[in-house]
Amino acid sequence: MKNALVTALIGFTLLLSGKAMAEDKVLNLYSARHYQTDESLYREFTNQTGIAIKRIEGKEDELLERLRNEGSLSPADVFLTVDASRLAAAHELGLFAPVRSKVLEARIPAHLRTSDWFAFSTRARVIVYAKDALKPEQLRNYSDLANPVLRGKICSRSGSHPYNLSLMASYIAHYGESAAEEWARGVVANFARPPKGGDTDQILAVAAGECSVALANTYYLARLLRSNKAEERRAMEKIAVIWPDQASYGTHINVSGGGMLKTAPHKEAALKFMEYLASEQAQRYFADGNNEWPAVTNVSINNPALATLGKFKADSLPVSSLATYRTKAQMIFDRVGYR
Repeated sequence: MKNALVTALIGFTLLLSGKAMAEDKVLNLYSARHYQTDESLYREFTNQTGIAIKRIEGKEDELLERLRNEGSLSPADVFLTVDASRLAAAHELGLFAPVRSKVLEARIPAHLRTSDWFAFSTRARVIVYAKDALKPEQLRNYSDLANPVLRGKICSRSGSHPYNLSLMASYIAHYGESAAEEWARGVVANFARPPKGGDTDQILAVAAGECSVALANTYYLARLLRSNKAEERRAMEKIAVIWPDQASYGTHINVSGGGMLKTAPHKEAALKFMEYLASEQAQRYFADGNNEWPAVTNVSINNPALATLGKFKADSLPVSSLATYRTKAQMIFDRVGYR
């Protein structure tokens, strides 16, 4: 009887141990990245580690609200999203856990990480202009967008969109609030129409002659260059790209990144996943699959569209600064009517 009880207890212990091991082979990912090419990224991680990824996708604000409502009961291990201001929002909500990793600290440059979230890819915010309407010397810097010579020529997406807020935050960091507000007021005065649509809409509006200049993230341009639609490739022939502020601090870049949740039930798997995203192979997925630049330096990529866009000097402003000035950026845009 005693031996039977011992055997049963051992069996029960092994059962629980096996269940725990099985649970450790899972990663619960909340992602606001909606790119089909990421499927290969996740599949390769599972192939390498045996850790299955259970993914919930949604819009950034929806996922942040879900995480806040779930609280300590949240099953999420890692939160991925685009834009530094959204990552900062997660930090401000106290969602991320501090992460110490020699791998991440060695591979991700210091200006592209904080104590609890890391950038894994970057995209630049560039000036797009119509070749037949403007000359490149008119658009060397972001500040040139406020020049009255561009009155009625600028198309833009909403000033409340994080891409524009992050650019404005960087402008505040470099020039101060007063100069940033003067610049924003000048840009608004140059609008060809009220802000609407996304970055692709602005690019196509410039190509169609609806306006002469716009701002856009580079991966939208690369998508159009690689498009299987002839009309989109023809539209790209009508525009040119300026890398702003090459003679000073460099072109503003934004990021896609993520962090481990403070309440993550699978912290070891979460860390492995984040370190994997900084690997050579994963960094190439970001570039070759989704037209983003690797956050890790000296990664060899094979993307003709990115090569066509050319090389540039990137602003090395710490991503934490974009978070610091995010609220002030929105306040300035509200005051000048950039909506």
